[in-house]
Amino acid sequence: MSHDHNAAGAAHGNVKQYTVGFILSVILTIIPFGMVMSGGFGRGLLVSVIAITAVIQVLVQLVFFLHMNSSSEQRWNVIAFVYTILCIAVLLIGSVWIMNYLHSNMML
Repeated sequence: MSHDHNAAGAAHGNVKQYTVGFILSVILTIIPFGMVMSGGFGRGLLVSVIAITAVIQVLVQLVFFLHMNSSSEQRWNVIAFVYTILCIAVLLIGSVWIMNYLHSNMML
């Protein structure tokens, strides 16, 4: 089995999982940092790479360190996380929409 369980039944990772997660996190941090520091890339490419590596970094953190997966034990944690992401998305999109509407209707 890939997880160690304590007396309460909570899954904990082993050293191999933490090491793989740490190495992936370091790589996903070094890639955009190196691209920005070298300075030889366009702004659009840099923003794209930073956004993509940030999303992958979040997924690595969730899987390797928070042990979120599709197992029945983690279902409520995953549902709570998805709900949190949806609430944040609604707040951000709604705020931008309102600010855009106010800006277009402002008197100059």
